[in-house]
Amino acid sequence: MSSRYAPMIPARRTGSHPDRQPEYRVLVHRKYADMWEHATDYGVSLQALQECWDHLAYDPAGKNGLVKTKFLHGKAALPKAEGFSRTLHYDLSSKARINYQYCDDYRTNSEGDPHKVVFILTIDFSSH
Repeated sequence: MSSRYAPMIPARRTGSHPDRQPEYRVLVHRKYADMWEHATDYGVSLQALQECWDHLAYDPAGKNGLVKTKFLHGKAALPKAEGFSRTLHYDLSSKARINYQYCDDYRTNSEGDPHKVVFILTIDFSSH
């Protein structure tokens, strides 16, 4: 067992498996993992959760233009490490939102293989 602290864990797609292999591995901070798993208990629809996960797994940069995301400003927007995007804000519903960053070349160590990842940094179920 590793003594290294790993705050990010896999964020599974709610309801069903995706139709195709995801391009990005979607990870959520441990602090918000339970909220992600039980988001429908907070009033977020299953469809909205699946659309969010699909966006994160296939097009976190929003290049296809179907999903409206926006960059945060100030210190909250700063990339968590080299190669990461600035923090993006995604509205799940009128009362639920997530903030995330993605990286196209993430490595767990200097010798590791590169992976595409999305880190869900925060989940908020309060109104705007």
